[in-house]
Amino acid sequence: MDSRTGLPVVGMVGGGQLARMTHQAAIALGQSLRVLALAPDDGAALVAADVQYGDHTDLAALRTFAKGCDVVTFDHEHVPNAHIRTLAEEGVKLFPPAEALVHAQDKRVMRERLGELGAPNPAWRPVEAPADLVAFGTETGWPVVLKAARGGYDGRGVWMVDDAIAAAELATTLLAGGTPLIVEERVALRRELAVQVARSPFGQVAAYPVVETVQRDGICVEVLAPAPDLPEERAVAAQQLAIDLATALGVVGLLAVELFETPTGLVVNELAMRPHNSGHWTIEGARTSQFEQHLRAVLDYPMGDTSLTAPVVVMANVLGGEPGGMSIDERLHHLFAAEPGAKVHLYGKQVRPGRKIGHVTVLGDDLDDVRARAARAARWLREGHE
Repeated sequence: MDSRTGLPVVGMVGGGQLARMTHQAAIALGQSLRVLALAPDDGAALVAADVQYGDHTDLAALRTFAKGCDVVTFDHEHVPNAHIRTLAEEGVKLFPPAEALVHAQDKRVMRERLGELGAPNPAWRPVEAPADLVAFGTETGWPVVLKAARGGYDGRGVWMVDDAIAAAELATTLLAGGTPLIVEERVALRRELAVQVARSPFGQVAAYPVVETVQRDGICVEVLAPAPDLPEERAVAAQQLAIDLATALGVVGLLAVELFETPTGLVVNELAMRPHNSGHWTIEGARTSQFEQHLRAVLDYPMGDTSLTAPVVVMANVLGGEPGGMSIDERLHHLFAAEPGAKVHLYGKQVRPGRKIGHVTVLGDDLDDVRARAARAARWLREGHE
């Protein structure tokens, strides 16, 4: 408990943009957010007052960080699960708990548990040897999707494999390097959707509207809220699926369920148990942002209103472009002059080509108009012109 405010101290392991935006939400609630960052130039470390430095894989650093925190949560999934279990045994309150978080850390564990729960999985198989991958592709048809079971994100750790020869070569290399693997069928994809729910220790849940996520080169570039032309019964089914998974897995905090929409229904792609890129639109586009909701959930406060603040909300990620040309400050001047309704969020990151350095959100009534305005705003920040 913070002796100055009498309010709880939430510790967030990780100093990236998710912690940065959670810090902003904590300010409005009068709370203290303590951040464990790797370096002073991490996005959250640039703005938060209570920052400690240490490696999230170092149990001693995690122990020191947790002292004085009422609850500890995460802005990524890379804290070793064994460390989370050890801290919990020592009396630290951590949300989501290790037993839940493992399903977002290990895709094999996730697929096995989803199967046990009867949730919609693609056909899949663990890959212990190159022959497993070749046999799966032969049975289900090429191409197939090979995934690192642990550690992949933003398109990393995912390989599209076209034939048996390529499969044998790739699997041999990855397995020799110690990468645990699973393989999945390539589903007949119409589009990608996502739904977020928050769950408190008390068991209260709140679901956000289902959104469409637009991917390019394995990276989400755009989120459309609500998902356009999604039948109500399918939207409700997606929300109920996410609620059921959060309850069955014992999630506390936010759960993001990434979905494939196929001709025959919905299929679970991945799970994340933290604030998620598919929910950045909620800062301006929902009555309660995902970041405030996550804080409410881990502190066991009642959930906030998840309804939209406008008929259409579009979030466009800002990816780093080539260096040179206009500075970010100059680009902001031009962007705000051209699009005063765009809300800009920059993460304090060094610009590198393809790296997420921020996002923009635009609200309105017409999807085509709002989408075009958001894309133009993101393009200004990336390229310095329309």
